[in-house]
Amino acid sequence: MRSDYVLYVVAVIFFILTAAVATYAVTQQLWIVTTAVIGLAFIGLGYTQRPKPAATTMTTSAPPPPPSTPQQQQQQQQQVRPEVIESTQPIVAEIAKQEEVAPVVQALQPEPAGGGLTEVKGIGEKRAAQLKALGINSIEDLAEASAKDLAAKLNISPKITNKWIENAKEIGQKP
Repeated sequence: MRSDYVLYVVAVIFFILTAAVATYAVTQQLWIVTTAVIGLAFIGLGYTQRPKPAATTMTTSAPPPPPSTPQQQQQQQQQVRPEVIESTQPIVAEIAKQEEVAPVVQALQPEPAGGGLTEVKGIGEKRAAQLKALGINSIEDLAEASAKDLAAKLNISPKITNKWIENAKEIGQKP
């Protein structure tokens, strides 16, 4: 048991004793003051005995490196590690594919309200973007899609996709 808890308990006992003396012996003011002071002393002792919080290690940032000379910069550039080169290759490949990504990004952009796939009940802008990414760009495409295949690709219930397809067929029949 921690020693500060013991000292707090003793302090509480002295305060109870103070209350008892004050209640039954009103004329014993010296006892009241003495027991109250002793109780406060034990609280102070308990406070000094409590465990100290663990010192947190402060992470300080390293001082900035001194300015390097052009010769040092050239040496640093020559010392490029192979893992750095390997880690940048996928980034370079991604940049090279930007022309291929542009149509996909356009397909993922939400369609303006009031037209397209969002007219189908239960399809919002986000779901319309997902459908466009799968190659379903219009209500006619949705009406011709397979409910099971669409459900598997979107990872949702075939009942939901079947309702979408039925609704798309109804919308397609309207003039």
